[in-house]
Amino acid sequence: MIALMRIVDVTEGTIKIDGTDISEIGLARLRRTLAVIPQDPVLFSGSVRSNLDPFHEYEDDALLDILDRVGLYARSRTSSTQSLPSLGQICIRTLTDVIAEGGINFSVGQRQLLVIARALLRGAKIVIMDEATAAVDAGTDAAIQKVIRTEFTEATCITVAHRINTILDSDYILVMSDGKAEEFDKPDMLLKKGGLFRDLVRASADNT
Repeated sequence: MIALMRIVDVTEGTIKIDGTDISEIGLARLRRTLAVIPQDPVLFSGSVRSNLDPFHEYEDDALLDILDRVGLYARSRTSSTQSLPSLGQICIRTLTDVIAEGGINFSVGQRQLLVIARALLRGAKIVIMDEATAAVDAGTDAAIQKVIRTEFTEATCITVAHRINTILDSDYILVMSDGKAEEFDKPDMLLKKGGLFRDLVRASADNT
């Protein structure tokens, strides 16, 4: 993740996006195509608008549409958000609604949905989810995962997670151990082969 964002440049090999070496892309352009959804969502004191669109690049309708899509705002009674598991999430009335420092006047799940809305608004092509649902309960996790799977169908999603159920439908899974890559394949192939991933899946099933 650090190398992908060029916080640290690689010393061997290359990282390519759509065939282009990222070392040949300007940092501003590169990072604009990336979105990070961290375990602890970052919000600032201000308004909903200033948190979603600090540089005033988008019209109100675009912002409200994004909030509707993640379930924080209902544009109508027939809003698609009604199909989402309940987080008590429809909590925004206007773009001028106040967000306290750190978003403490919102639940953790709602804060995470705001960060997801920010990524959607930017049209991020690569979304990095770093333990994005580790701090929420299973029900909230399910609601957030549904939004991610519905709204980021055109993006590459890289998920770092310890909760096995959040990654089982990934195209590929990389299993790390002691800082090294131990296994890499499609989930069904890893389950067939046996090894660390299958052990993790079994352990997760035993704990539920």
